Amino acid sequence: MRVASGPGELGPGPRAVALGTFDGVHLGHRRVIEKLLEAGPEPTVVTFDPHPRTALGNRVELLATLERRLELLDELGVAAALVVEFTLEVANLEPQEFADQVLRPIGAETVVAGADFRFGRARRGDLATLESLGFQTSPVAILEGISSTRIRELVREGDVKGAAQLLGRPIEVEGTVVTGDARGGTLGFPTANLDVRPELLVPANGIYAGAALDHRAAVSIGTNPHYGGSERRVEAFLLDYSGDLYGRRLIVELWSRLRDEQAFASEEELVAQIARDVELTRAADRPV
Repeated sequence: MRVASGPGELGPGPRAVALGTFDGVHLGHRRVIEKLLEAGPEPTVVTFDPHPRTALGNRVELLATLERRLELLDELGVAAALVVEFTLEVANLEPQEFADQVLRPIGAETVVAGADFRFGRARRGDLATLESLGFQTSPVAILEGISSTRIRELVREGDVKGAAQLLGRPIEVEGTVVTGDARGGTLGFPTANLDVRPELLVPANGIYAGAALDHRAAVSIGTNPHYGGSERRVEAFLLDYSGDLYGRRLIVELWSRLRDEQAFASEEELVAQIARDVELTRAADRPV
């Protein structure tokens, strides 16, 4: 998939274009992309970074980084993506100005979006506006109960199975592996400590079964209360993995929540519980 940061990098098309933020690339987004692939030549996504609500001063905990969103869209068959830097100037564009500055220069002929899509200053534009400006449009019906907002709610609660049903894939935690306390290695369960970007949503504290790098992974999210920790961390023990992960980008799937984090009466009890967590991880099923 070709990725551009300006219309001039893509050229004049012709194109079918899907508009949206696509945070998480959930089942509703996938329906939009399916319609895009049917709609016409060179299926192209126009998306925004940062999230429009953050540019307007609101905090949004994202389900995926821009890099991950683009990877997922590429996997679905999108041929090109235009990433529009969402600034206050972009937010204040009238719908016709947005069409003239973004859509027409890339040769957009058909525009695909969710039926509730809005754009332009004060969200004045919709698909009917685009039709009045000469574009063909293809609205996609909203899938009831499926939204990035609802998925965020489930993730905050630790309901990773419920979130997966709306995503169509397991929820993920992404970060760069950094040096931790190295306690896991001394206990016999060396973990990869993830540095997760602050704008990304991390599930509720607890112990999870999941996977990374085609290996099952027992994942701890929280403050490590057994050792009196205060810093919230994401640590993954990759089963049957050997190798140096430091400095590597790691995407960890979370399949199921095993238990709350807790302090133990002794280190021996902690090790025994980790061993049980590992066995539950070996037996866990990928949710979708």
